[in-house]
Amino acid sequence: QVQLVESGGRLVQAGDSLKLSCAASGHPFSNYAMGWFRQAPSKEREFVAAIGWSGESTFYADSVNGRFTVSRDNAKSTLYLQMNSLEVEDSAVYYCAASVRLGATMPSSYDAWGPGTQVTDSS
Repeated sequence: QVQLVESGGRLVQAGDSLKLSCAASGHPFSNYAMGWFRQAPSKEREFVAAIGWSGESTFYADSVNGRFTVSRDNAKSTLYLQMNSLEVEDSAVYYCAASVRLGATMPSSYDAWGPGTQVTDSS
C-alpha cells in the first residue's frame, strides 16, 4: 500500500496563498487517483479536491473552486494543493489520500491516508 506524508502547513492570514505537498512512497504513485480532504475542530472530514491518475481530470468542492488548484507530478511521486485567497474557514488539518476511484468525494472511498498538515488562520 502507498504511504503518504503531507507538508507545507503553517500559520496564515486571510488572503494569503499556500501550497501543500504530499509525498508518496512504497507503491507506484501513478496507480492512484488522489484527493485532498480537510478537517476542522469538531467538524467531519470534508472533501476538498481530487485528481486523476495522470492529472487529466480534477474535481473541487464548491467552497474552494476557483481558489484552490490540485496537481500532481508522477515523476516525483508528489501531489500538490495550491491554495489562494485563503479564508478563515479554510483553517483545518489537511490530508491527502489515495484511491483507485476517480473523483471520489467520500473519505470511505480512499484506501490510504497521510497524517495531515495543519493550516491555521492567525488573523
